[in-house]
Amino acid sequence: MTDGTIHLLDPAPFGRVLPAMVTPMKPNGDVDFDAAQAIARQLVADGSDGILVNGTTGESPTTHMEEKVELVKAVKEVVDVPVISGAGSNDTAHTVRMVEQTQEAGADAVLVVCPYYSRPSQEGIFCHYQAVDESATKPIIVYDVPSRTGVKIQLETYERLAELEHVKAVKDATGDIAGAVRKRLNTGLAWYSGDDSLFLPFLSIGAVGVISVVAHAAAAPMKRLAEAFDAGDIQTAQQIAVQIAPAIEAVNGDGFQAVMAKAALHERGLLDCTEMRLPNIGPNADQLIKVREGLKKAGLL
Repeated sequence: MTDGTIHLLDPAPFGRVLPAMVTPMKPNGDVDFDAAQAIARQLVADGSDGILVNGTTGESPTTHMEEKVELVKAVKEVVDVPVISGAGSNDTAHTVRMVEQTQEAGADAVLVVCPYYSRPSQEGIFCHYQAVDESATKPIIVYDVPSRTGVKIQLETYERLAELEHVKAVKDATGDIAGAVRKRLNTGLAWYSGDDSLFLPFLSIGAVGVISVVAHAAAAPMKRLAEAFDAGDIQTAQQIAVQIAPAIEAVNGDGFQAVMAKAALHERGLLDCTEMRLPNIGPNADQLIKVREGLKKAGLL
């Protein structure tokens, strides 16, 4: 039996709005696990129903294995939503080790980026994920971000990946909405937008949620946007998308998402220290002002 309520969205297996959470650091560059717990609790209170740690926005290229494992444990201790861990590398053997250790630490799923820089063939991409799948016990989310990896995952490769036991979802940061339609239909995988600005368009073609940077400040309206769309109130969803656009532009527009996410938390009063590890440098005064103005225009401060 149903209550007759319209639902346009499929269930979201790992949450509907998932911040790609920053990794707070102390002035000496050590990971601040207490601050990470406080931020995770606040993001859930804001409306996030999943958390991604150890992603690019979490400075994963510069954090070490033991830090990644401890971060999963720390966040799992304080939230009751799915915690996904980034566990990707351009080295398949290293990726397998990260997957094994982060899932053992309690991650509910792992986000595995397509191997970057080395630009493998489609067969190489498939074999990479096949090796990860053989070592996984938790669901795998494929992360497709050609602007960073230098390679696109083709439709035929997606179809093969969907046959692997643990591959369950995709974080799509390709910007290719038309391509996502066919990929989703042919694979049956749960689709997540990897671009804040394309959240609403991706929902319109069957995505179930977003893995987000701007959710560090905008989880509440993003949750309302998804709820409005799900209920068929497209006009409200559109209005919210327009409302939060200045925040999305401020946080993502210059391409320094990890930096600007820390700036957003600082402007919210949730992060005192914006220290980052090189080659990233914490937000400067101009970047803090830019984020502050964008959040204000979006009604988030």
